[in-house]
Amino acid sequence: MSLPSRNTILQALVALALGVAMYFLALFFWTATAPTRYAGRIFPGVSVAGIDLSGKTPADAALLLSQTLTYPYTGKVVFRDGAQVWVASPAELGMVFDAAATAESAFRVGRSGGIFSRLKSQWLARHQGVNLPPVIILDERVAYRYLQSLASEMDTPTVEASLDIQGTDVIAREGQIGRALNVDLTLVSLGARLRSFQDGEVALVVEETPPVLMDVSEQAEEARAILNAPLRLTLPDAEPDEQSEWVFDAPALAKMLLVTRVQREDGAELHVSLDETALAVALSDIAEEVNRAPVNARFVFDEETHQLDLLESAVIGRTVDVPATVANINEEITRGIHDIPLEMTYQEPEVPDTATAGELGIRELVVEQTSYFYGSSVARIQNIQAAAARFHGLLVAPGEVFSMGEALGDVSLDTGYAEALIIYGGRTIKGVGGGVCQVSTTLFRTVFFGGYPVIERHSHAYRVRYYELTASGAVDESLAGMDATVYFPLVDFKFQNDTPYWILMETYVDVAARKLTWKFYSTSDGRSVDWHTSGLQNVVPPPEPLFQESEELGKDEIRQVDWAVEGADVVITRIVWRNGTILYQDEFKTHYEPWQAVCEFGHGTKDPEKLAKKKNLCH
Repeated sequence: MSLPSRNTILQALVALALGVAMYFLALFFWTATAPTRYAGRIFPGVSVAGIDLSGKTPADAALLLSQTLTYPYTGKVVFRDGAQVWVASPAELGMVFDAAATAESAFRVGRSGGIFSRLKSQWLARHQGVNLPPVIILDERVAYRYLQSLASEMDTPTVEASLDIQGTDVIAREGQIGRALNVDLTLVSLGARLRSFQDGEVALVVEETPPVLMDVSEQAEEARAILNAPLRLTLPDAEPDEQSEWVFDAPALAKMLLVTRVQREDGAELHVSLDETALAVALSDIAEEVNRAPVNARFVFDEETHQLDLLESAVIGRTVDVPATVANINEEITRGIHDIPLEMTYQEPEVPDTATAGELGIRELVVEQTSYFYGSSVARIQNIQAAAARFHGLLVAPGEVFSMGEALGDVSLDTGYAEALIIYGGRTIKGVGGGVCQVSTTLFRTVFFGGYPVIERHSHAYRVRYYELTASGAVDESLAGMDATVYFPLVDFKFQNDTPYWILMETYVDVAARKLTWKFYSTSDGRSVDWHTSGLQNVVPPPEPLFQESEELGKDEIRQVDWAVEGADVVITRIVWRNGTILYQDEFKTHYEPWQAVCEFGHGTKDPEKLAKKKNLCH
């Protein structure tokens, strides 16, 4: 095959160049003449939303578009949320179709840019077609209000699960997931749908907020388990004659039921329990009944065998462990266990029943004192016996400061005391426990002559003849200032056992002989006592008798209710020796007020003083 000749190639190139020139000439001719031929009219191939606007003036095109594109009014935009559906026209959503602007946009096709740009646009429109979108105006304020109206119907708040106690009923409510329409994001999707000029559904952007607590059914069951039976607290190892159980019924438990929210790393949960504070208060009331201090055994000293005979057994101390009991109750009751023992702590007494005289250092009688109460009433004697019995067999530890008031305990009619004369408020009146000071005075003298330190001692307001009586019944003035009164907790008598040995106290009341004897058994450390009294000094005569009317007495009846006594001061000095050396020296100063005799008489008595003299009263 022979190659084309040079002339042939040259002819082909000339023909190609001529063809290209003719194309651009034709294109130029078209471009140059098109504005003239389509002056004021839209170029061929231009359409809007599929409507051909070729050759139409902008006004005609605008009219055609406004008549044809009715989407803003007839279109349907659908919003869906589950089973709820809302349908709105674009116009209801703030959409407006601008036909004139759209027609103007179509008219500008092929008329914008440079010559080549215009040529290209005209060519593409003619041969491929140009479909423009409608020009719309979207009033977002209208759309926003519409979406907000949807939100008001759709939005639901986040609700935490809750547990309420109404009476003894447990009410559980499940949590609710919160839902909120995101109007801003939904507005973006709505704008895209409207610009498409087509019916369709707009996806609603809904944001959900779950509650921290959704389900509390388990806690509700725990609460019901707590309330389904009474709480029964029991005392372990209760003695036959004491209360051994305390019952709290469902209403009482309901008042103590506590539902608290507990925050955890992975969220939160409700915690059901009985209120620890309320439980502690209830247990504190129980503890007042149950708690007891350890009590040493009581003994009497057998002077023949020099051993101890058990008088009363020791008592183990016990205390309700309130925090431990509270914790145990809350742990057990949520599991349905309602019979729960009190958590107790126990304390052994210092001196058990098995203690021996040798172990306690009790070998002999180290001191004893006796006081006399001739002329005492039956009630006063009863009180002396009741008070003295509190100390019989009692032990005082080495180094202990002994409080008579604490050991004496409650002085009342319920504890075996009767009404007798007492000094109160500057008068001698009837009161419960009159005569107890006979016991405190005897203890003071025992401590005094035993050489033990006196920590606290108070004298009577005036001289009382009972405390100066001797075995013969005579008054010994040297005993003035050797009395002690106790009115606990305001007034007490205290002494210290400053020896390394225990002291065993024994008290004996001889009613027939009208005497009270107090004994200390221990081990003598060689101490002895010298003492001296100043005697009655600064003696002040008593005031004149007082006569006063009493509603309890009738006419010409009179009685003496208080007796005159001189006032005076007494100073008693004590020196305690041990093995020829002074161990210590102390003074006991007493001031007695002058005391007025008082007589009461009945209404209508003309001369009570004369009547008193006749009956030898108040003189």
